[in-house]
Amino acid sequence: MEELKLGIYKHFKGKIVQVIGIARHSETEEEFVVYKDLYENEKYGKGALWLRPKSMFLEIITRDGKTFSRFEYVREKE
Repeated sequence: MEELKLGIYKHFKGKIVQVIGIARHSETEEEFVVYKDLYENEKYGKGALWLRPKSMFLEIITRDGKTFSRFEYVREKE
């Protein structure tokens, strides 16, 4: 599967997150991206941790006739 850089990413809806690592499911060995919010999440606050299947994190999506990455790499962590 495609490599993933650690660092800062922008979600296609505009929110900024920090990828902090890759985790594997203990039973299936599926790879998951571990990331945290770098914005104030109304429900969970700033810095909430999330998991998303790596395949979903890296996927190309189409919305309103436009094609783009779900998450776009912005830069290394400061």
